[in-house]
Amino acid sequence: MDATHPDRFLIPTLSACNFVIGIGAFVIIGLLEPLGADLDRSAAQAGQLMTVYAVAYAFLSPLLVAMTGSVGRRRVMAAGFALFALAAFVSAIAPNFTVLSLARIIAAAGAGIFTPLAAAVAAALYPEAQRARVLAAVFFGLTLSQVAGVPAGSWIAYTFGWRWALVLVTALALPCIALIWTRVPAGLKFQPVSLRDLRDVLGEGRLMLAIGFTASFIGAQYVLFTYIAPLLSETMGFGRNGITLVLVISGVGAVFGNIMGGFLSDRLGWRITLSALCVAQILLMPMFSLLPVAPPMLFLLAFLWALGSWSFMAAQQTRLIALAGHRAPVVLALNAAAIYVGAAIGSAFGGALIAGFGLLALGIGAGVGAALALAHLTLSARLAPAPS
Repeated sequence: MDATHPDRFLIPTLSACNFVIGIGAFVIIGLLEPLGADLDRSAAQAGQLMTVYAVAYAFLSPLLVAMTGSVGRRRVMAAGFALFALAAFVSAIAPNFTVLSLARIIAAAGAGIFTPLAAAVAAALYPEAQRARVLAAVFFGLTLSQVAGVPAGSWIAYTFGWRWALVLVTALALPCIALIWTRVPAGLKFQPVSLRDLRDVLGEGRLMLAIGFTASFIGAQYVLFTYIAPLLSETMGFGRNGITLVLVISGVGAVFGNIMGGFLSDRLGWRITLSALCVAQILLMPMFSLLPVAPPMLFLLAFLWALGSWSFMAAQQTRLIALAGHRAPVVLALNAAAIYVGAAIGSAFGGALIAGFGLLALGIGAGVGAALALAHLTLSARLAPAPS
């Protein structure tokens, strides 16, 4: 196995590992009510666990990727996943909210090592003409976690207790370590990146503006997504089964969106793809402020919303790799961090909207966020640096 003939199971392995990462990161969304009830926290307070994870990921991911830039990729990726598995186990047995928050920080560190390096490895081992589709395939696991993992975790939490959902994450994480060790090429290294590369990228304003679009786009989604369970509970009267069904439907939309994003990016280019997705979200998300509606209409809305929400990553990663040159691992780490910066900002803003205006303000607030993301995209495209 080498760079010319990568293992045919490499991309499925990276995607499967991202599937587990996605469950561990986002399962909290489906646990907010049972977790909050058990640990004496409101839904908004329990939602702070997403913020804690997001902030930790944003800070630790680029730092750890830069610090390990001279170490073989297989070793670093396996170590990161082992750290993630340990954190999932500690989360499952956490006696209080403080310990759970600390475990989320450790989980973010492990995920922040693995996910950007998975994208960098895939991008480096396959030709440029296939890059968007390969990156979409690697990212597919994260989107698939929305279909199977997050709804399953929510159902388990409502049925057996929230801790068992995190036991599931631990059980899925352990075999991933072995998969990484057997499928990622041994000794795989690229031009080393360092803390100096991280510093240089952080100091390059136009490149950081391009990376920051990820935070803008994701932030708009998480104004609504973080609190979708309590919103559906209050407005639609949904309990465990209704909330799980909506999460499944949105997850199916996410899977199709991930595939669609790679297809559109390869054929239309990243700018048209990303602009169209922003416009779609501006139109769709405010409709959640009109709840309650007939369930079939809600299901269609959830599908279309997720379709657009999860279509952007292949186009954005393709754009950033072209700009990054040999610094791609650091730039992809910062891009992955920007996902969680956006999630943290969106979650915090959504919590503030709930406190000030109630749950029905979330859709309108998310639509405004999508309009800001479109403005950010337009500005960053105009000011983008020349490709490295």
